[in-house]
Amino acid sequence: MIRFASVPVIQFSEFIYAGRIHSQRYKDAMHQLFSPFKLASLPLVNRVVMAPLTRARAPDDVATETVALYYTQRATAGLIVSEGTPISREGQGYLFNPGIYTPAQIAGWRLTTQSVHAIGAKMFAQLWHVGRVSHPSIQTDGIDPVSASSKTAQGAMAYGVKDDGTPGMVATTKPRQLATDEVARVVQDFANAAANAIEAGFDGVEIHGANGYLLEQFLNPLVNDRDDEYGAATMDNRLRFALAVVDAVVARIGRERVGIRLSPYGRLFDMPLYDDIDATYTALVAALGERRIAYVHIMDQSGYGMGDKASGPTVSDKIQDLLRAFRPTLPETALILAGGMTRERADKMIDDGMIDLAAFGQPFISNPDLVARLRNGWPLAEPDRSTYYGGDARGYIDYPPYAAQA
Repeated sequence: MIRFASVPVIQFSEFIYAGRIHSQRYKDAMHQLFSPFKLASLPLVNRVVMAPLTRARAPDDVATETVALYYTQRATAGLIVSEGTPISREGQGYLFNPGIYTPAQIAGWRLTTQSVHAIGAKMFAQLWHVGRVSHPSIQTDGIDPVSASSKTAQGAMAYGVKDDGTPGMVATTKPRQLATDEVARVVQDFANAAANAIEAGFDGVEIHGANGYLLEQFLNPLVNDRDDEYGAATMDNRLRFALAVVDAVVARIGRERVGIRLSPYGRLFDMPLYDDIDATYTALVAALGERRIAYVHIMDQSGYGMGDKASGPTVSDKIQDLLRAFRPTLPETALILAGGMTRERADKMIDDGMIDLAAFGQPFISNPDLVARLRNGWPLAEPDRSTYYGGDARGYIDYPPYAAQA
């Protein structure tokens, strides 16, 4: 007969605690969101991705100790993708964003990457060139922004210097179309920025090809008004710049350190819909699969009021159809989805094999412990939208973690 009374209390407590740990691990196994994942050669502790979030908290466009603290608070995510970090002053469309093109910027980011690694997360730098989504007040000597196009982004705003000399939202202006012989220089700017990111301690880079910025200005035939080999006459021409950037970055830092973000059906910053969206992105993603890069990160912009109001399939439905089409062409490349993500949606899409990693954006702003909240079903804190861009520590590093009750 077993004599429970003879079992020391501490051993019995440890037995119960071990049972709880086993139970939690069993539950986590049922939800792959919290399971480890190997991203190319990079081990991630879970499948939660912190999506890139522009916060404009970097005086002199250099990441500070406050920026490092912000990311470190959120470093229980398996992968963090930095806010867009401009590859050059020309590529900048917002003040106070930490760039990756000067020695001071490299040094500033190094503190962030070291701190994030100390907690256990991996971190990619999002390489950013906004193209026409800029303003002369942000550019060197007040010159015009450059783009694939000569068309102004109607209704779009940049974060620049207002007429009264203070920072604020300003309407974008007419861009200067890049000359053909300038395009190769911009491609090299991406490659140089990628090398700088590795020097700064990032585990890799995400090329920003979404949200109406420079790469998408080449991809969209209703924005791209060029008549050279990068023009809209053929799909191959429209894809040429994006693939040239990928190839240059891969050549510099290796394919396993390269990801890209894309936003099919995205309409931010005056990006009109066009007939062959599906064909364009299917061809692009197939080409990326051939290059065996680390990941393709898809952004669903439905939550930005850019959804299709007409009857029939929604934008989210169309994105899911594209994900199904992408999967067979990406045998060695992970798929990430961002936009309106919840734990339930992430679990289902991962379990169904539609995506590998789930990216959360705005929930990370007000929930530095988002992974724990998702794992335990704790409620999410609401963000203060008035503090999204610019300012000080308020609304940036002062959101408290959830205090669980016994």
